[in-house]
Amino acid sequence: MPDRYLDILRRYWGFDSFRPLQEVIIRSVGEGNDTLALMPTGGGKSITFQVPALATEGLCLVVTPLIALMKDQVENLKRNGIKAAAIHSGLTYREIKVAFDNAIFGGTKFLYVSPERLATDLFLEKLPHLKINLLAVDEAHCISQWGYDFRPSYLKIAAVRELIPDVPVLALTATATPTVVDDIMEQLHFKKKNVFKKSFARPNLAYVVRPTESKEEQLLRILNSVAGSAIVYVRSRKKTREYASLLQQHQISAEHFHAGLTYASKEEKQNRWKHNQTRVMVATNAFGMGIDKPDVRLVVHMDAPDSLEAYFQEAGRAGRDNKKAYAVLLWSDNDKLKLKKQVETAFPEPETIKNVYDALGNFFQLPVGAGFQMVYDFDIGKFCSAFNFSILTVYNSLKILQRAGYLTFTEELDIPSKAMFLVKGNDLYKFQVANEDLDPFIKILLRNYTGLFTEYASINEADLAKKSGTTIETVYAGLSKLGKMGIIHYIPRRKTPLISYTQSREELRFIRLPKEVYEERKQKYLDQTEAVIDYASSINICRSRFLLNYFGQTKSDNCGICDICISRKQTGLDDTTFKKIELTVKEKLSRRMMKAEELVELLPYNREKTLKVLQWLEDHEVIGETETGELEWL
Repeated sequence: MPDRYLDILRRYWGFDSFRPLQEVIIRSVGEGNDTLALMPTGGGKSITFQVPALATEGLCLVVTPLIALMKDQVENLKRNGIKAAAIHSGLTYREIKVAFDNAIFGGTKFLYVSPERLATDLFLEKLPHLKINLLAVDEAHCISQWGYDFRPSYLKIAAVRELIPDVPVLALTATATPTVVDDIMEQLHFKKKNVFKKSFARPNLAYVVRPTESKEEQLLRILNSVAGSAIVYVRSRKKTREYASLLQQHQISAEHFHAGLTYASKEEKQNRWKHNQTRVMVATNAFGMGIDKPDVRLVVHMDAPDSLEAYFQEAGRAGRDNKKAYAVLLWSDNDKLKLKKQVETAFPEPETIKNVYDALGNFFQLPVGAGFQMVYDFDIGKFCSAFNFSILTVYNSLKILQRAGYLTFTEELDIPSKAMFLVKGNDLYKFQVANEDLDPFIKILLRNYTGLFTEYASINEADLAKKSGTTIETVYAGLSKLGKMGIIHYIPRRKTPLISYTQSREELRFIRLPKEVYEERKQKYLDQTEAVIDYASSINICRSRFLLNYFGQTKSDNCGICDICISRKQTGLDDTTFKKIELTVKEKLSRRMMKAEELVELLPYNREKTLKVLQWLEDHEVIGETETGELEWL
């Protein structure tokens, strides 16, 4: 391994060695090979493209659909003295143009783009002028029809590859089944198959399914039994507040988190939790992406997830420091019914979906044949009131229309205020002299933010008000006035979902929901929920083995620490002995049914031990007794 990679790691991240698998992926990329890396959440995926890109002249183009993660990584790189920028639908045209110009002329090392930007005229116009050394595709499962979060905009990456044929691609994902792995490489036009997989096994993470009809009581019991930092996942924003309040009432330090909070509020809550000032974060799945807190001891799911892919990612946020941690799914009879009902909710009737599309065009007053690449702020509440739709129906219809390639829907994008100077040097000085009332606002911007003459800086009006001993309203008025006078380009904070049209508005009769977008996708969703039900209902297969098998890792041992394995240990037998007896019982009963006494006599093991295994297998419904008193393998 060339020393330059380790030198870069030490210089920018302060580490003396790479984590397992990082080094071989970096070497593969450095040699110019198309590479697919499967690394579980928290495995240090970003290092695998950031290090080789820094070691090579040129710019790394990073495609990711997660705007929050994009912003986090750009800020982290900048803090390390590395030039980085992001381009997504939430930016103004001027911001996008500045980001491209800096990428071409200003030494930007990492340019993050959302997948829908790849087909825009501006991107295709600028692409030939970008000296790209690596194409990194994060969340690569999004390119596969069989992935759990397929996005048609990802299919544009193949077209981009044709325009930069000599640039290697590094595809990254935390979770993918064997079918999805092959599909990713095919869709990204890999020159040859090249996959690096980190084992999905987490030897320090104990997976537990706790059947209960009183989840609140169970949660309190678990939190009082397992010390340390925790995440509690729930499905709705309302529940985040309710459960956080419940925990606080029982003297457990807790806060709530969801996508609807302000940017400042999210930052404050995350920081308190990261620094262990708050013990428990009660959150929707909006929490966790890009959050690197290694000492999380416990992740509890109050509600069943949609898929084992999602569960594996969320549960995997526990124990990243390789110390003992727990992932607990609280499960009730009602959860099974809810999951089955969710399939219908997630897939509204095709006519309903088409009506939502049509109403959307009317809502934006968009004529048929217009709208290509247009981006609109979207007030979903106002839309639902105007057209008498339920929010869930609209939300799920938009997701399906996105998969069908008609639009992209970005949920609750929280974009902080931004500013950039349009005037500099002597002209700015003259303005300051002539406008004394505005001079303090110019000075406080220049004092607190760098690079304002070449790129946009995210600014915080509350912070500026505090530092200048004035009010937020005064700061806002001053910046707005500078904006109107053409001294700065000031973009006040926006908090809104966005709709981007990826093709012009179609007449309703021409809207098509192809089989792979609706019917096959619905079946896939059904299969995923069934896998969750099987996982939660299973009482005889090691939890870790069950998950590993789902992800194609079929040769794995029992983990020894999940609830199933612990119940086996309560027989007093070690895992090897238990397994030997169990396999022999299976072999004998698979040939024919027989009574317990006959079976015990046939087996070459200690009678007492054999009876303990038989008792466990019967209790856990692996074997059953017929009306004639014979045992059978179920």
